[in-house]
Amino acid sequence: MKEIKPAILLFIIFTVICGGIYPAIVTGIAHTVLPKQAEGSFITDKSGKRIGSILIGQPFSDAKYFWPRPSASGDFGNNPMASGGSNSGPTNPDYLKTVGDRVKALRDSGVTGQVPADLVQASASGLDPHVTPESALLQVPRVAKARGISEEELRKAINNHIEERQLGFLGAPRVNVLVLNLKLDRL
Repeated sequence: MKEIKPAILLFIIFTVICGGIYPAIVTGIAHTVLPKQAEGSFITDKSGKRIGSILIGQPFSDAKYFWPRPSASGDFGNNPMASGGSNSGPTNPDYLKTVGDRVKALRDSGVTGQVPADLVQASASGLDPHVTPESALLQVPRVAKARGISEEELRKAINNHIEERQLGFLGAPRVNVLVLNLKLDRL
């Protein structure tokens, strides 16, 4: 009983601090310093309806859209509640078949040349909203044909939507697929 009383008291104290006070402080700071990001960085249409978040990949499969990275989050597409990689390695036959099927789908859509890994392999979270500029440029002929837009106009749109490395050295240049596709829908 002598050891149980302090253990229960510490449990209650740390539950209040770690489960209540600390999250409330961090949330308050986030809403003050970065309100848009704290709310999920949602993109809304003219009526105020949420279309998606610039932080979460959106599934696109129509030929008139740039396609994102594949998602490993199951049958739901890019579902943030099912985030996570497949944990399949490069020697896993199912994984190799999945990647092969994705390459074939890209080839069937008219993609030629070397296919970048980000078009056929999911990111670690399975929710990445970006592709490399090379992956976006590779899709230009298909999207141009489906939309009846010149390839030059699409290349220009891609170049205008390239996000540079964070802080100048973190990550790689990238294109947010949702933002690019919404821009094309407005043209």
